[in-house]
This record gives sequence, C-alpha cells and structure tokens, in this order.
Amino acid sequence: MKGNPKKDSLRNLLLEKRDNTSFDLLKIASEKIQKKIKKIHAYKKAKKIGTYYPIQSEIFTQDIIQELISDGKEVFLPKVIEENIEFRKIKDFSSLEKGRFDIMEPKDNCLTDNNLDVILIPTVGISPDGVRLGYGYGFYDRFLAKFNTTTIALTLEKQIVKNIPKSDHDIIIDWIVTEDRFFQTQR
Repeated sequence: MKGNPKKDSLRNLLLEKRDNTSFDLLKIASEKIQKKIKKIHAYKKAKKIGTYYPIQSEIFTQDIIQELISDGKEVFLPKVIEENIEFRKIKDFSSLEKGRFDIMEPKDNCLTDNNLDVILIPTVGISPDGVRLGYGYGFYDRFLAKFNTTTIALTLEKQIVKNIPKSDHDIIIDWIVTEDRFFQTQR
C-alpha cells in the first residue's frame, strides 16, 4: 500500500514527532487515554474487544489489556498472516509471542474470532474526520473492509492533523481518543 509520496512524507514527520515523546509523557498520556476510553458507550458495553500490543512510541495498551481481562472481557490481538491480520483471543500476556515485525502477537494456538464489538487501533496520525494514517502496509484497512466493527483510534493529541490524503481503500475510524479528549469523527 505504500507509494503515496504525500502520505509517506506526512508519516515520516508524524513518526518523528511521536518518537520524540519521552517515555514518561507517553506513560501519562496512555493512563489518561485509558480513563477516557471508558466514557465511550460502545467500548463500555463491548464484550469482545480487539486491541494491539504497542511498539516504539505507540500508546501503551498493556494496562488496558490487563484491565479488560480482569473485567472478564474477551480480548483479541492481531496476528499477521501473510498480507492480512486476524484477531485471536488471549487469556493473558503469556498467550503472546514475537511475530512478524517483532510485534507481540497471539500464539498459533489462540482461537481466531474476527467478529469483534470494538477494535482499538494504533495510529501514526489521524484527521478529525477519521482518516487514519498507519505505517502504510494496509493491514487494518484490509481487515476493516471485511468486518464491520466500531473502531477507536488511540493517539496523542499532537498526532491529529487537519488533513490526511484519503485513498480509496482507507477505512474511516469512528472514535478518536487522546490524552486531552475523546470524540466521534465527523463522517
């Protein structure tokens, strides 16, 4: 999916900006996001929640994952299978192993279920109207094109940009949660 020079340039700029966030500030922002996400009705009532294990300067989700498991929710993380992702249920962090791109993902023996109530999605950048900029591989866009679920982007406030060039395959995100606010996108 890579190849849009405008998106590539914006991606590099936003990754550099995000990567320059200190660990302490990222931890504080992640804690604030964990509190704010609980105010979204779709998230609160969800029984099956997809999320991700963070890499580099992504919003930390480990505490969110632990809280969901403790609350008796079913938690699913993506596993890369060739050019796609599928979501697999985890019981705890021991259900994870390093996968493609050195990202922690569910082991092969974890059950697959792609019919989730909500999916928390990592972002490099996002516009207020829900156009998400990821790493450019299209895994989430391909997945979301097949499965209808409520999507929530977890991101730093400084990663929200006025305009992101939209491609035909880009799936619009439903909600955006930052350390400062949460809101439904203007579709």
